[in-house]
Amino acid sequence: MASEQIGYRGPTACAAAGITYRQLDYWARTGLVEPSVRPAHGSGTQRLYSFRDVVVLKIVKRFLDTGVSLQNIRTAVQHLRERGFRDLERMTLMSDGATVYECTSPDEVHALLQGGQGIFGIAVGVVWRDVESALSQLHGERIDTGETLVGHNPADELARRRNNRAV
Repeated sequence: MASEQIGYRGPTACAAAGITYRQLDYWARTGLVEPSVRPAHGSGTQRLYSFRDVVVLKIVKRFLDTGVSLQNIRTAVQHLRERGFRDLERMTLMSDGATVYECTSPDEVHALLQGGQGIFGIAVGVVWRDVESALSQLHGERIDTGETLVGHNPADELARRRNNRAV
């Protein structure tokens, strides 16, 4: 099934991105990374995140882990949002700790490194593959029907049986 047809509930998005539910909730409430599939509408409703949302969550986590301020991360996420998140998997995000730069070619990366200051990068393609691998072992949800899709975790026999009985 195409990744655009699958959504992920909060706990699954947290597990794949390596964040806490408290972080996820705060980032959604403050508009840093909002679920693009289904936002929460009051008490009892569950947010549903797209694959790209989960990739962005993991990117935010990596930036926080390296000391980039939340304000600069917000600016970077806003830039990605305005681009429509196109070509995420081919992008490298670089930061000197104060500013986040988008690099789409080796020449751009090289030019930043020539500046002489300490810079670190996030190869988004690597994050993309990490999230794909994590989500393949977790549960998703069909956007159109709400059917639970069981991941490929061989240890999750009980969930697979439950899903087969529900069909």
